[in-house]
Amino acid sequence: MASDAERNGSSTENVVTVFGGTGFLGQRIVSGLLDKKVDVRAVSRHPNRNQPHPSSHVKMPQRIEADILNRSSIAAAVAGSRAVVNAVSLYVERAGQSFERVHVEAAADLAAASREAGVEKFIQISGIGSDARSSSAYISARGRGEEAVKTAFPQAAIVRPAVMIGPGDSFLAAVIRLLRLLPVYPLFGSGDVRLQPVYVGDVAEAVARLVSRQSDTDANTFEFAGQRVYAYRDLVREIAGLLRMRTTLMPVPYSIWMLLATAAEWLPGAPLTRNQVELMQNDNILSGNLPGLKDLGIEPYGVDPVVRMIEEGH
Repeated sequence: MASDAERNGSSTENVVTVFGGTGFLGQRIVSGLLDKKVDVRAVSRHPNRNQPHPSSHVKMPQRIEADILNRSSIAAAVAGSRAVVNAVSLYVERAGQSFERVHVEAAADLAAASREAGVEKFIQISGIGSDARSSSAYISARGRGEEAVKTAFPQAAIVRPAVMIGPGDSFLAAVIRLLRLLPVYPLFGSGDVRLQPVYVGDVAEAVARLVSRQSDTDANTFEFAGQRVYAYRDLVREIAGLLRMRTTLMPVPYSIWMLLATAAEWLPGAPLTRNQVELMQNDNILSGNLPGLKDLGIEPYGVDPVVRMIEEGH
């Protein structure tokens, strides 16, 4: 029986393999590469989830079932690839899936397997503010993951997006849900933390350009963020205004959030975790020291059109 790749006429000479290819960012990277006529393998534990619409692309991706935590399945998935993108992310730890295992060990395993397979380009999706020395388990794992990937694949490109927003996100969706549900909006602390949200489609397009050789930069570490820096409280106000809603902002001490998160972690799906509360105590903005979207010829979307996309169900 013919494989997806054979039916689509793909060859392994220009195959890009995207781990996490059905996720929030990964599925958009896959679509962006298909738009550029690149042959794509979308790899995940559930490969038939979130497929691109057949009418939107000349080709469809080859769908591969593999687990980044399984070294043997990694090797099979990357074989014959020109480039590999690691878009796997973990925000809530659970049994068998820790930040250390996913963001450090598995990322290094994937980078090593890619190098052994003769992969030309490896892109690791990390995050702005990643720091191996951070007291936050998540931020530290992201930073140590970058280091581990660089050790395994020295020419790897590191992509650090800010908080990503767009249809199907968790950040803007949570803000909108709370604005509609509560007459008083509970802020993290006094709402001073600074954010620079980036449209997920812009990040995906940037990665696709890096992979498909549409970038002439030699840089190997990038930071991607949106047009504007907001204090968290101002961002909430702007979203409320776009939705034509009135709200009262109520500062809530981080100590209270930590208590709430400790209890919430026991609930199914862990709607709030202590790691998430820690993240909301750290600015998430460009450092100004690294190339970004504009260096790749991309003018980032603002928050306003992204909120409209979400409201219109795009």
